[in-house]
Amino acid sequence: MSRDTIDKAKKESVRTRLLEAALASIRRKGYSATSVDELCAIAGVTKGGFFHHFKSKEALGVAAADFWSEMTGALFANAPYHEPDDPLERVMAYIDFRSALIDGPVEEFTCLVGTMVQEVYGSSDAIRAACDASISGHAATLEIDLEAAMQKYGRTDGVSAQSLALHTQAVLQGGFILAKAKGGAEIAKDSAAHLKRYIRLLFQAEVQHKNQS
Repeated sequence: MSRDTIDKAKKESVRTRLLEAALASIRRKGYSATSVDELCAIAGVTKGGFFHHFKSKEALGVAAADFWSEMTGALFANAPYHEPDDPLERVMAYIDFRSALIDGPVEEFTCLVGTMVQEVYGSSDAIRAACDASISGHAATLEIDLEAAMQKYGRTDGVSAQSLALHTQAVLQGGFILAKAKGGAEIAKDSAAHLKRYIRLLFQAEVQHKNQS
C-alpha cells in the first residue's frame, strides 16, 4: 500500500469520525447545543484537524446531512419491504419497516435532518437545503411504488405520488417531534400506524368507488 493511499485513508477516517460524532450529538441534543470542541473531543481530533476537513460548523452540518443520507439510503435500499409483488403492499411494508425502527431512546430513532432543519431553517440556508434534499430524496424513493399503486388501484382526485410520498415523511417527522415532546417512542409508533390506515383507506375508497360505478 502506497504512502498516498495510507494518508488518504487516515484523512477519510478522521472525517468519518467527526461526522459520526456529529450524528450522535445532534440527534441527542440538537445542532445549536453541539459545539466544535465537543465533536473534536468525541472524535479524538484536534481543532486544527476539524478545520482541515470542514471550514465551519455550518459546513459540518451540510456534510452531516449528506452523510446521513448515504447511511440511511443504504439501509432502506436493502430493506425487505421491497419484496412484495403488489406495489401497495410494498408501501405498507415500508411503513411497517419504519415503525420497527422506532425503538429505544429517542435520539436513536429520530431523524438527524429533521432535527437540524427545525433549528436552522431560518439561519442557515445551506443546511436547510441539505436537509430538504435528504428528506425529499428519501420520499422520492417511495414515488415509484405509490405511482404503481395508483395505476393499479386508481387515484384521480388530485393526489399525486410525489405529494403522498412527502406526506408520509411529514407524518413520520411529526411523530418524532411528539416523541421528543413526550419522551418516548409510543406516540411515534401510533403515528406510523395511523399513516398506514390512512393510505389503506385512501386506496380502498377508490376501489369501492370504481366498483359502484
